[in-house]
Amino acid sequence: MFIIRQFTPNWFTATMGTGIFSLLLGQLGLQGAGAALWRVNIVQFAVFTLLYAARWVLYPREAARIFSHPVMPMFLGAIPMGLATIVNGEIVFAHDYHPALWCADAALAVLVGLGVPFAMFTSQTHRLESMTAVWLLPIVAAEVAAASAGLLAPHLAGPVALDVLLAGYVLWALSVPLALSVLVILLLRLVLHKLPHRDMAASAWLALGPLGTGALALLLLGHASLGILPAAEAQVAQGLGLIGGLLLWGYGGWWLLIAVAMTLSYLPRGLPFNLGWWGFIFPLGVYAAASLALGVQTGVALFGQMAVVMTALVGLLWLVVSLRTLAGALSGALFYAPCLSQRLDGPVAEIPGSAPRG
Repeated sequence: MFIIRQFTPNWFTATMGTGIFSLLLGQLGLQGAGAALWRVNIVQFAVFTLLYAARWVLYPREAARIFSHPVMPMFLGAIPMGLATIVNGEIVFAHDYHPALWCADAALAVLVGLGVPFAMFTSQTHRLESMTAVWLLPIVAAEVAAASAGLLAPHLAGPVALDVLLAGYVLWALSVPLALSVLVILLLRLVLHKLPHRDMAASAWLALGPLGTGALALLLLGHASLGILPAAEAQVAQGLGLIGGLLLWGYGGWWLLIAVAMTLSYLPRGLPFNLGWWGFIFPLGVYAAASLALGVQTGVALFGQMAVVMTALVGLLWLVVSLRTLAGALSGALFYAPCLSQRLDGPVAEIPGSAPRG
């Protein structure tokens, strides 16, 4: 019962990291390994869903306190994003093209993308100096669903294919412009208030997420339009996808280098482990996936070579973080719900997934 009471949605970031690694393996030709890891991810997602649902059933008042916490509700976005990796795996590994699960994921992404910001407006207290890139998590879920639409639409026929394609563009529009505005605020926060606490070091990588995913979604949607839209419109969509994807990819390169520099600056002080370490994996993974898509659509080998290097790094990070997460889960150290603490304005409120200190 302790685990259920302390279970929080940031555990779903593990499904995001595992899912994107499995998809990268599949795209690089390692279908067997990717499919096996995808199945592991399904089990992982199912277990986490049962635990979090049980918390709402058994401790509804405590579970509802998440919406007044300044950090934890952001991780609700990890639920649809983790589910999206399963949807994509169905397409890549199981060759199942039924859109029902994608529709559920898209609806959940929109709900989180609207509900969490509204809670920020009405029932939470925020300060610029305490802002981190976790603000992006509920917003980015919609563009992850948009990328899934681009992957799914070419396998559908008739009006359904067009519906999914157009919905993908709408989902992209619900996410990417808003995410770009958050990145502007994040840059201002970093200039005025310097780096976040070292327990939030991995959040530096989250800025890469909407740019890598936004690029990937544009590339996939543009390519999918070739068999769905009329020829003239499809050529425009593909061209916009390629140019827009390349621009977002380039912008993501700036944030990637900044994230590396920020992480290196934390190392002398040490990086204590918490569930936030999963933030190293998914953003880099989607950026690698966007690089692969650029390599395929442009024919430039450098994009694919970069993707291979980044995938190797994603795999190393996934192994390290998975082992440490398993150890923390078995010891119980990682089961901690900050929203149950009375100290909603101190360090505890800013360190999701780590036990209270002192």
